[in-house]
Amino acid sequence: MPEMVEVVIDSIRVSLMNQQRIVILRDLDMDRYLAIWVGVYEAEHLTIALQEMELARPLTYDLFKNVINALATQILRVEIVALRDETFYGNIVMEADGKILNIDSRPSDALNLAIRANIPIFVAREVMEIAGIIPDEDELGIDDETSDTQASGEDRLSVFEDFLDNLNLDDQEHKDDK
Repeated sequence: MPEMVEVVIDSIRVSLMNQQRIVILRDLDMDRYLAIWVGVYEAEHLTIALQEMELARPLTYDLFKNVINALATQILRVEIVALRDETFYGNIVMEADGKILNIDSRPSDALNLAIRANIPIFVAREVMEIAGIIPDEDELGIDDETSDTQASGEDRLSVFEDFLDNLNLDDQEHKDDK
């Protein structure tokens, strides 16, 4: 298994240009972020889970979690394991009958499952080093006098507005996390 970095979902962003959704993952150990494009429906389902909204009927991700639990299988964690040709690859790690199972997954599906099952999310260190974003202190609005204080959430994430503004969205429309 590659060396992994634990992350949390920091936010879900919407491009104003074409309504594409981007999940922003935040490294727990340092001020580093990873932006992953996801489909509209996957982002909406993720938002529902993050906001802990109660629905009358289970969504597909809830159904999948319920089936896994009914089969006496435990979901241990989800992972973003690779980045190839601008596509992220995910993995769902489960334990069944004492055996560890690694199930190939789109990152958006793995993230949806992680939130519902309350399990950790990891990213391969190599992926974070290649695609992670470390905001400059200037971009965070931090100067020498205030470097000991935490930037506000909006100031901290404003770096992604610049990042999104500089993306070629036409190339990405067909490269959702597949």
